[in-house]
Amino acid sequence: MKSIQSRLGLGLAATLLLVMLALLQGSLWLFDSGLRRYHESNLQDEAETLLTALVRGEGGVQLDERRLHPAYQRAYSGRYFRIDFADDIWRSRSLWDSELPRPAGKGLAPALAEGVAGQRLLVFRGDYRRFGQQLSISVAQDYTPVLSSLARIRWLGLGLGAGSLLLVLLLQWLTVRRALAPLERVRRQIAELQAGRLSALDSRVPRELEPLVGEVNHLLRHTEDTLRRSRHALGNLGHALKTPLAVLVSLANREELRAHPALRATLVELLTQIDQRLARELGRARLAGEALPGAHFDCAAELPALCATLRQIHPHVDIDWQAPAGLRLPWDREDLLEALGNLLDNACKWADSTVKVSAGEEAEGYWLCVEDDGPGIVLAQREAVVDRGNRLDEQVAGHGLGLAIVRDIVQACGGKLSLEDSAELGGLCARMRLPRRGRN
Repeated sequence: MKSIQSRLGLGLAATLLLVMLALLQGSLWLFDSGLRRYHESNLQDEAETLLTALVRGEGGVQLDERRLHPAYQRAYSGRYFRIDFADDIWRSRSLWDSELPRPAGKGLAPALAEGVAGQRLLVFRGDYRRFGQQLSISVAQDYTPVLSSLARIRWLGLGLGAGSLLLVLLLQWLTVRRALAPLERVRRQIAELQAGRLSALDSRVPRELEPLVGEVNHLLRHTEDTLRRSRHALGNLGHALKTPLAVLVSLANREELRAHPALRATLVELLTQIDQRLARELGRARLAGEALPGAHFDCAAELPALCATLRQIHPHVDIDWQAPAGLRLPWDREDLLEALGNLLDNACKWADSTVKVSAGEEAEGYWLCVEDDGPGIVLAQREAVVDRGNRLDEQVAGHGLGLAIVRDIVQACGGKLSLEDSAELGGLCARMRLPRRGRN
């Protein structure tokens, strides 16, 4: 959500900034153009006034200074003129000893001219004929005060624009945050689903989000129902196949086949392989891996019941459990129950008197550990004993599938099963390490 708000904020800020600069610059340009047209009209009037001030005197054409504006008499006043005859040039006293550039064409010069004392001049040129002579009158006015005013307006506009932009961005941020609040609630609920604290999304959402929430809840229900049906079907299949296999094993042990020991041994071996392969594939097919919402493994709720069940099966063993308060593992409850059940069953078979199961959380993820005070397993044999069907003692009941089933479950969860020495009880420690599931 924050990335959406950031992108919207940046996009709106960039758009408003461009629009503001374009409007400000465009407004100043239009204002400047209007002022120049206004001054052009005034300068044209000044040029025509100068034209009427040309009179015929005793020495020829003269300029009647009584008709001139007083600013033309004051040095560097900001108002200047020059009159170009065929062989002479007259300049206003306000120019003093400076020159006024004559525009190349008649009318207002397109660019400002450099004046005295850093002035910027608007210059107008008019071509006339007076007393039979062709003459050109150039009139200039200092435009620097106008440029200074435009600069102040520009900075004032930028300041006001920046303040308005910040206000609009604040209002936009509040509006977008309020508009995206339902999406943020849905995101938090999805995180709660992943943590196992919810089983479905809250359907009380804005109308625009109702289809999304409805489809997610429908998908969750469908996935849960499908997994439940698959597990039930696989369980029924396992029970249906184990009965014929048991009959076949009993037939292989009948007296009629004792006269054929090689055939009997082959049948028993093949039937045993079929039974083990069936148990393996059914176990792997039942794995869910990542848990459905609401199906996570709550240590405080599951471990006591599991230990109580194993105490009934192995009454000679004291089974204890230990886990931090409120620890929930984000993995399928049925998978972890089966894995811990196998590990506890193996530990009870080999333990002298004590078995302990513990769970905890670390930086990389979670761990579950089953320890016993039995003889343990030498280091060289630990890798081989995890392989399916390998057993160290044929006198202990079982098919050697327990640790291999646990390994399949742990690998389906993306974790690792390791056999270690128990530092507390002195026997074997079977440790499952499960990774921390990613959160968006």
